Amino acid sequence: MAEPVFDAEGLFGDDYLYFFADHLDARADAEADLIWRLLGLEPGMEVLDLACGHGRIANRLAARGCRVTGLDSSPVFLERARTTAGELGVTVDYVHGDMRRLPWTGRFDRVLSWFTAFGYFDDADDRRVLAQAAAALRPGGRLALDLNNYAAVVRTYQAATVVERDGDLLVDRHRLDLLAGRNVVERTVVRDGRVRRVPYSVRMFTFPELRDRLLDAGFAAVRGFGADGGPLTMDSRRMIVVAER
Repeated sequence: MAEPVFDAEGLFGDDYLYFFADHLDARADAEADLIWRLLGLEPGMEVLDLACGHGRIANRLAARGCRVTGLDSSPVFLERARTTAGELGVTVDYVHGDMRRLPWTGRFDRVLSWFTAFGYFDDADDRRVLAQAAAALRPGGRLALDLNNYAAVVRTYQAATVVERDGDLLVDRHRLDLLAGRNVVERTVVRDGRVRRVPYSVRMFTFPELRDRLLDAGFAAVRGFGADGGPLTMDSRRMIVVAER
């Protein structure tokens, strides 16, 4: 079986922000509300935003009084996150790093990984991420993962999707690899007269599969929710998983 293709620098950079940032920012307040409720957050808690992107969640949690650390592998995202934090007057410790090699042990009350920021590596590395997240938590700490819901994706699977902005295009061609459990994507970006192609794939988990991996990683209890924090159903486009250390 071929190794997963993951060009983090090519996938998560300026083009991503150009096509997606405004849409994601528009829903960030509602997502921060949901995260606050599901994780039982309180002002003063130490929170790690794992693969924090351009800081849309981390900055909002900091504004509510949490002591937030954001880790991401993209310098472009981190620069945008720091700039926005300054504009909002909040303090977040933004760290450039790899979620497979976290430098913290027993430091955080809560860890979150939001909007399909998990599943791009091979199975061994994905398991390593979960184990590292567990190790970074204090006893009784919680982790929240927000992912595509496999059942809903399969029922409504599309061979291609297109995002357009001001005449520029981002086209994703999809192929579902059932043997590997991965959504394989060929992304084509047409922007300012230039064409760029970025292949990638992401693991698609069922809840029982991810629950068992979290238990293996050292978590004691795992719960599943739909996109709004309600019951997880076949119609839920998102799957939120909350695990307790």
